[in-house]
Amino acid sequence: MSEATETPTQSAESAENEKTFTQAEVDAIVGDRLKRERAKHADYSELKAKAARLDEIEAASKSELEKAVERAEKAEQALADIKAAEEVAALRAEVAREKGVDAELLRGTTREELEEHADAIKAFAGNAPRFGSVPDFGEAKPPAGKKGTAELFADAVNGNR
Repeated sequence: MSEATETPTQSAESAENEKTFTQAEVDAIVGDRLKRERAKHADYSELKAKAARLDEIEAASKSELEKAVERAEKAEQALADIKAAEEVAALRAEVAREKGVDAELLRGTTREELEEHADAIKAFAGNAPRFGSVPDFGEAKPPAGKKGTAELFADAVNGNR
């Protein structure tokens, strides 16, 4: 006989060999299993709270780091701006000395711009009418035979030289 075809006596024997449980036994088995699983994860809420606190600390330190980086970048930019201004001032003084114009009148940031502006100032100044220089005697009276500043100015304005 093949195993696929069981006789009624064989199935009764196999049913007797199977163990049956009462509801109380099943509840006890399931309760014990649940207790073991819960014990494995008993500290889950504590670990979750610690993880959240760690996330807060990391976020706070990250923002502090970002602030420090931002301050460093601003300081580096300020230093670069100061160096650039010093370089332009030195270049302006050099071009003014070479071209014979006042450095404060020059505008531009490159040598070419400064030289062009100096040439334009010289061209403009070359076309300007020339007046005699007026000596400044300050509070003192002019020497005998010489005119004072006010008299020289009045002569210049009136066209008398």
